[in-house]
Amino acid sequence: MKVVMIGAGYVGLVSGTCFAEFGAQVTCVDVDQAKIDALHAGRIPIYEPGLDDMVARNVREGRLHFSTNLADSVPEADLVFIAVGTPTRRGDGHADLQYVYAAAKDVAQHLRDYTVIVDKSTVPVGTARHVARIIREENPQADFDVASNPEFLREGAAIADFTHPDRIVIGVESGRAEQRLRALYRPLSLIEAPILATNLESAELIKYASNAFLAVKISFINEMSGLCEKVGADVHAVAKGMGMDGRIGSKFLHAGPGYGGSCFPKDTLALTRIAQEHGTSVRIVEAAVEANGAQKARMVRKIMDALGGDVAGKRIGILGLTFKPETDDMRDAPALAILPPLLEKGAMIQAHDPQGMEEAKHLLPEGVAYYDDAYAALDGVDALVLLTEWNEYRNLDLPRIAAAMQGKVFVDLRNVYEAERLAEAGFAYTCVGR
Repeated sequence: MKVVMIGAGYVGLVSGTCFAEFGAQVTCVDVDQAKIDALHAGRIPIYEPGLDDMVARNVREGRLHFSTNLADSVPEADLVFIAVGTPTRRGDGHADLQYVYAAAKDVAQHLRDYTVIVDKSTVPVGTARHVARIIREENPQADFDVASNPEFLREGAAIADFTHPDRIVIGVESGRAEQRLRALYRPLSLIEAPILATNLESAELIKYASNAFLAVKISFINEMSGLCEKVGADVHAVAKGMGMDGRIGSKFLHAGPGYGGSCFPKDTLALTRIAQEHGTSVRIVEAAVEANGAQKARMVRKIMDALGGDVAGKRIGILGLTFKPETDDMRDAPALAILPPLLEKGAMIQAHDPQGMEEAKHLLPEGVAYYDDAYAALDGVDALVLLTEWNEYRNLDLPRIAAAMQGKVFVDLRNVYEAERLAEAGFAYTCVGR
């Protein structure tokens, strides 16, 4: 089966490579010549554990190709996936679909035999039908169907999520489009991966609804963490007690500095705009968005309180900048909301992150000093703030840190450590919801 993946970013590259791993002939097409040149040279433009080896293997075995030219691959394709960016549109919060629509116009020019055009990008309800209209207008003779096949990939675990999915959602309007998508995913039948076939609108909404629900869970437990601090409860115990209820589950009940990344902030905002467009509301989602912003602001106050209420002239060591471990993604990371106010109030920041520092340099204000070694970033600081729970931060050499730091304040915004252990090491320990 021949597959074209338009967009060699996070979703497109991971999905295209995994389809090649399944045995398909895949061409990833991107307008960014530098990105394609890098891929030809064996350099992966994103950090995702295991992806570099999988890309190299499938290129070597002749199943994975990279190009900037749709004309070379679309005419022969059985399926064309649109996996381009849909960032938040400035001014109104809607998803910006200009890249999706541009891809549809370009694809239309090169269609020959029957082809399934698949929206892989996260797009608002109604996008698939608009893509179909664009293709019909550009190429009235084209024989095609448009389908929706949303992705459910967690950064840092994307390959496992793709090859062992909870579910595969396909939105289709014809039997032959469904048959072709099922054939592409047939290798996953060996592990009995469930496939849910729906109409186009349901498939598009499932993605937004799923991400919004998870964001609501995060915001809920974060608000509970604030209440726990006021009444003397332990948010870990509260979350564990809640999670033991099978109707609730334990996942995404981890208190912290708020959610970030490429999906939750963008998708929750887009969902509220979709609802408004259709004359309804999603007030729970709106509240989750508001609570997430408030949680990040609360973390700034928590750090300041740990340092006596004033950070002017204080040196703060930051461990972790990305929105989560095992990724270099800085999009909407809590660090982007927490560090600038500290800098504005006169703090001096020394930061380390295993993968995110290059991107952070473009997004954070001047005044942050970056260190290649985590312990070096803590030399002479008045306080340590653990902001992202990378594995290498989970068992720090506490005596070494205590000797290197000027102060003994440890602010754990991910609740990685236990208060007793930090107290024994001589630290004044601050965490979230305990």
